[in-house]
Amino acid sequence: MREIIFSADDFGLTESVNEAVERAHREGVLGQASLMVAAPAAEDAVRRARMLPGLKVGLHLVLVDGDSLLGHARLPHITGPDGRFSTNQAALGVRYFFSPAARRELRAEIEAQFAAFADSGLDLHHADAHKHFLLHPTIARLMIEIGRRYGLKRLRVPAEPPAVMAALGERVTFGDRALYGWTRLLRAQARGLEVPDQVFGLKWSGHVTAERIARLLPLVPEGRTEIYTHPATRRDEALVRLMPDYEHVAEFEALLHARP
Repeated sequence: MREIIFSADDFGLTESVNEAVERAHREGVLGQASLMVAAPAAEDAVRRARMLPGLKVGLHLVLVDGDSLLGHARLPHITGPDGRFSTNQAALGVRYFFSPAARRELRAEIEAQFAAFADSGLDLHHADAHKHFLLHPTIARLMIEIGRRYGLKRLRVPAEPPAVMAALGERVTFGDRALYGWTRLLRAQARGLEVPDQVFGLKWSGHVTAERIARLLPLVPEGRTEIYTHPATRRDEALVRLMPDYEHVAEFEALLHARP
């Protein structure tokens, strides 16, 4: 049997994202969204989510290229003076792995983000990480350990089958196959949690259009599949600055018209 779940990342980043999540859930196929608790429009996202009892909301853990919750004074080794995490994921990954001070701050920030989600009053349906940073074994270990204390039961393992993408005509690189193999480690770490059998949206991140969804759906394997998106009703200044090449509006329209 096949179960297909459409999800949205970056809930809370801007009001245009929040509006897209609300409308795609009410009028389209969107079933779940992942909340950035420290993002500028997080309060608006929580308000909307409370009015959407059928929307399953989880934590979108931000530990790279985004706002921290605790700020630079509490996180001097892992954030800049503005309290934001660096966009350099590789450098941060090295720091999280080798620096005890960085790991202490990392633990505190993960704890704070789970606590903030709990304070929202929303049920924690799942968790995932911005830019899939939970593929870092240190982050995954802390995220799962801390998350379980907050009732975490589901986790996204970003495993996109290379064979399916090749069948869709995409060029599958050695890196794509290596990443798919690496997800086995995360799946092992997440033992006891519910995880999707496969996830689509990595190769097409920011470009999950209606045409691509229509081509993908007939090839979706059996099991539980998550198709994640980045919808917005308009390209506001923040989205243009942070994700200049993403097709947010096209992804929103795809969620309105997809027929799984």
